[in-house]
Amino acid sequence: MDRRNFLKIAGVGVAVAVAPSTITGRLYASENALFESYEKVQLVDADGNPIKASTLKKETNYVFNYPFVGTPSILLDLGEETAQNITLKSEDGEEYLWKSGVGANRSIVAYSAICSHQLAHPTPDDSFLQYLPRGKKTMACEQSGIMVCSSHLSAFDAKKGCKQIAGPAEQPLASIVIEVDKDDNLWASAVLGPDKFHDYFKAFKPEFKKYYGGKRKAKKRVKENALTVTLSEYTKEIIQY
Repeated sequence: MDRRNFLKIAGVGVAVAVAPSTITGRLYASENALFESYEKVQLVDADGNPIKASTLKKETNYVFNYPFVGTPSILLDLGEETAQNITLKSEDGEEYLWKSGVGANRSIVAYSAICSHQLAHPTPDDSFLQYLPRGKKTMACEQSGIMVCSSHLSAFDAKKGCKQIAGPAEQPLASIVIEVDKDDNLWASAVLGPDKFHDYFKAFKPEFKKYYGGKRKAKKRVKENALTVTLSEYTKEIIQY
């Protein structure tokens, strides 16, 4: 999949004749704190086919852009059940509740791929932020099965709402709310937790012009569907220390 085509398709959408149906899992914020709904978007592959929850490769980084054309997110099937009802806190001290992963095994999660420390994120050229599978090593901490930002060695617990566990980051990564319908299709519908979108859009104007044709286009909301590919397909170089 050509990376420029990924960005183009992810922005304008691919027609998919599948409607939302019964939802089997959702993340909720406590009393709507730090929770914002966006367009309900279906995750699809390069041919426009719905991504099925049961076909996700375990502990593999998948990238899709949501809720904006220029904001990358990471989708994961962690391969084991996540924790439940985790209370998290923003850097301002505001608390919110992360319920659990979704899917038959409560193992599917998605997070904003914009680091809550200094906004490192995947691009078509490189990625400093990604999930580290269990049993692998990182300089960030002794734990594995975590999200790691190799830019400044912040680490986040992917099984606990991406709670920060090491490094200079002072708050979790924002969660992307993922739903699984009765046909095993995956949908993104909201953002839970403190996002960094405002700071991100202020910081990377040259990048937005290079990859998306400008900041205005990068700030458009994703509608209908979001192209979803593995991180190795999305970026030229995965950097991890």
